[in-house]
Amino acid sequence: MTSRIDRNHRLITSLEKGTWTSHTYREAVLKQIHTVIPYDAYCFTTVDPLTLLSTGAVTEDGIEAIHDRLFINEYMEEDIHKYAELIRSGEHTATLHTSNLQLEQSPRYINILQPAGFGDELRAVLVSGDACWGYLTLYRKTESAVFTEEERWMIQSWTASIASMLRSTSLTLIDEITSESPEEPGILITSDTFQLLSLNASAQYWLSQLRMLEHVGPDVLPRPVRAVSSHLQRKNRAEFVVGTQIAPDSPSKVCIQLPDGRYLILHASLMQQLTGPDQIAIRLEQAMPQDLLPLLAESHGLSSRERELLGYVLRSYSSKEIAAAMHISVYTVQDHLKSIFAKTKVSSRRELIWYYVSRFQLSDEPAI
Repeated sequence: MTSRIDRNHRLITSLEKGTWTSHTYREAVLKQIHTVIPYDAYCFTTVDPLTLLSTGAVTEDGIEAIHDRLFINEYMEEDIHKYAELIRSGEHTATLHTSNLQLEQSPRYINILQPAGFGDELRAVLVSGDACWGYLTLYRKTESAVFTEEERWMIQSWTASIASMLRSTSLTLIDEITSESPEEPGILITSDTFQLLSLNASAQYWLSQLRMLEHVGPDVLPRPVRAVSSHLQRKNRAEFVVGTQIAPDSPSKVCIQLPDGRYLILHASLMQQLTGPDQIAIRLEQAMPQDLLPLLAESHGLSSRERELLGYVLRSYSSKEIAAAMHISVYTVQDHLKSIFAKTKVSSRRELIWYYVSRFQLSDEPAI
């Protein structure tokens, strides 16, 4: 098994030398995997590392048809091999047939996959450093052989390279954001089963951008919308589900980079109806500093302490004021600043402020 893994390792690592968007890279990975690991369907999702909610998926029609129910299972039902569980386990890959549980104990298999003609799935969470950047799931039909332990190990050997590339493509920054966004926030209302009930013109605009990002038609509700909606419903059930453990204060929010470089924020809220079932409102608007700055800081590898200090710099605190606020010496402040300057390739506070404020059209009130 080891020799085969070594022999095929470059199938994925060789892609690190290419120039990709997130979408084209995922398509290339799927194509390479298929040359050595047959599969009948796939879903390759990027996620917001802060919330683990979907920022868009490359998938195929067979899975798209059951995608809504897979969302519900992931966020609202108890099941085996949840993505969050795989992240915590450190194993990062699993298949249904190599679990220690009987398949009859998996609602995902019994109620969703088996009726759709699928007999097995191979899941992988894609972790780089301390953050997860995506999920890869491969499926085989009932009449196909199940995934082998050798195939699982092969996928696992590739997860570090794939995760690193997802991180890189997710954090690709352009020199300046010039596209015009709607002045009004987008608002759309959905049912708890992802039925689009109403929306304003701004929401229609943002939905068109998300559909362009995911390469889906006008009748498909983009996955990030379904992800924040599912997360909100799970959170409001206020019950423990194995493998999710969503904190009550965990925001039903996701940050997504669009093809033109802008970042879009989706935030879901529960609308309590006076009559009839509750509905979900989702706000869509271009990212504000508190949403965007963590990603910009991540792209340059700033430590948590450096991010905290950067927040004070962008609020025009002096070195003495920063030292008092962070309970460190002025000399330590200067050391942190030198490190930030080196990582962001600037030489002064003024350049740093331009980089994070003027360049990305941000205000000077960040919350990192």
